[in-house]
Amino acid sequence: MKFQKKKIVSLIAAVSMAFASSGVFAKNFKMAIGDAAGGTQWELGTTFSQLLDEKTNGEVKVDLFPNGQLGNEQDTVNNAAIGLLDFSILAINNVTPFSPTVGLLTMPYVIQSADEAKLLTQGEVGQELVDNTIRDAGVRIIGWAYSGFRVLTNSKRPVASPEDLKGLVIRVPRNEIMIASYQAWGVNPTPMAWSETFTGLQQGVVDGQDNPYITVYAMKFDEVQKYVTNIRYIFSLEPLIVSESVFQQQSPEMQANILAAGKEATEHSFTYLQNTEDKIRKDLESKGMVFTDPANDEKEWIEKVTQSVWPKFYTSIGGKEKLDNTLKLLGR
Repeated sequence: MKFQKKKIVSLIAAVSMAFASSGVFAKNFKMAIGDAAGGTQWELGTTFSQLLDEKTNGEVKVDLFPNGQLGNEQDTVNNAAIGLLDFSILAINNVTPFSPTVGLLTMPYVIQSADEAKLLTQGEVGQELVDNTIRDAGVRIIGWAYSGFRVLTNSKRPVASPEDLKGLVIRVPRNEIMIASYQAWGVNPTPMAWSETFTGLQQGVVDGQDNPYITVYAMKFDEVQKYVTNIRYIFSLEPLIVSESVFQQQSPEMQANILAAGKEATEHSFTYLQNTEDKIRKDLESKGMVFTDPANDEKEWIEKVTQSVWPKFYTSIGGKEKLDNTLKLLGR
């Protein structure tokens, strides 16, 4: 009887090893995505998933959960930090509370083009922020979605100057730099969770919000917003993070595959933005949204935040010298 039991155990072990080597027992990771399907977060996530599938010959799958199904974006950072979640794609402002130096990339009017965003995220500045985020938050940034500038939308009237904001209730993320920017423009914004934003706009709890064209389109904000102001105060970056504890549990080969897939998905995201942003703006116009450019080349908007907001956050981003060096790198 003992001999027969031993044979069965050995047979099960042999079959299990055979299945594992053939890829039948594929590894499934979970990825949280803050936005709905159709935006740049979704594009980055699906591309990363496809690439990792290809690099592992189908042995690794990444299941995507869009539209905050696995919790709000800051919750996903917490869950990844303690190893309860594998991957998440989220707005960079939701990483900043956990790793303040990342706030360098959300300082208003620092990044002024997609090329500058790419230069910072894929160069020495970006690598330093990756290292800091591992240290501070227990998560590793392995990719970036490039989503374009956060334009202002509202349901009440055209806005060309900070003066035009008076009387409007504007939703912002729970991010100190973004809150301070609106305060510098003379309004007291309303921090609101991303999952509550559409309903808040629909019910008139808030009048407006800011996000890139592609997010406005993916979230169907055209149904509850009419006016768009083409401010360029923040270029929206949405990092793809992996739990550092999960990452360290992987074999060196799997780690290399994850990093390579993240890098290639990042390149795809940059190209995707270039190819789709103008089309999306035209689609939003066709849906009845009205676009306004800021008055005087945005001069008043820029002066108010660079004079009063920048100094407040020098310490948290690593010092004034850090910002000065970044601006010098960008040729300013």
